[in-house]
Amino acid sequence: MYHSIADIIRQSEEKSCPFWQIVLQADMEERGVSYETSFATMRHMYQAMKDADAGYDPTIHSASGMAGGAGEKLHVYNAKGANLCGGLVGQVMEKAIKMGESNACMHRIVAAPTAGSCGVIPAVFLVVEERLSLPEEKMVEAMFVSAGIGAVIAENASLAGASGGCQAEIGSASAMAAGGLAYLQGGSAEQIADAAAFALKNMLGLACDPVGGLVEVPCIKRNVVGAVNAVSCANMALAGVDYAIPCDEVIDAMGRVGSLLSPDLRETGQGGLAATPTGAKIARQLAQEG
Repeated sequence: MYHSIADIIRQSEEKSCPFWQIVLQADMEERGVSYETSFATMRHMYQAMKDADAGYDPTIHSASGMAGGAGEKLHVYNAKGANLCGGLVGQVMEKAIKMGESNACMHRIVAAPTAGSCGVIPAVFLVVEERLSLPEEKMVEAMFVSAGIGAVIAENASLAGASGGCQAEIGSASAMAAGGLAYLQGGSAEQIADAAAFALKNMLGLACDPVGGLVEVPCIKRNVVGAVNAVSCANMALAGVDYAIPCDEVIDAMGRVGSLLSPDLRETGQGGLAATPTGAKIARQLAQEG
């Protein structure tokens, strides 16, 4: 078992096995399952992400009317070659927003690590799998890398917007995606940790301020930011860019920052964008319609 990113790295070195296998072995021990069962379970989760992406319907809108169709707009925009971010990042943006919209429209998604942040990991992984022609086994291994990072964050900080703000949801998802992407690009255990640290520190202090109390505005678009952040951070880590604060200390800092956030900024819909004149007006309209 492990309780920190440093634990995973140490065990990886002691056992001469990759980061992802330490996480898989911990799952086997915790659930009392075989290697094959653990791997198959994670494969099933990755397939569910693929299915959710393939099942996106641009004609469906959420009950509030605030979500739906934006993913298709990005698709059309990308198809024109107008996105200055380039093909890969443009596709990541598109898939992130599509997944977030699917969640708001009550379609099946994978909470990775939460429903509100469900678009970050699949946006990065699905695009990279296609771009690099990676085998599905490699993608499942990366899922274990992400899961290990998420498990450490859950134990030592939080994954919930209600306790840690949006940094705990989108921030954690971004760190998980960055670490997984670093692995997919051949990164070492230390580079995986650096990628996660880079990504999470960029999200420190992010408020959870859902307009009308719904996981739609600004939540869906923040999935895009988390996914793009993950791509940039993984590549900074792989380039050898130094980050002074170890990953576990960044996670600890995120936990402390979350505890300092006002309750108004922790999923209550009472602060931030939710408290703007327009946000309050939308909330009143939703209450009247409900």
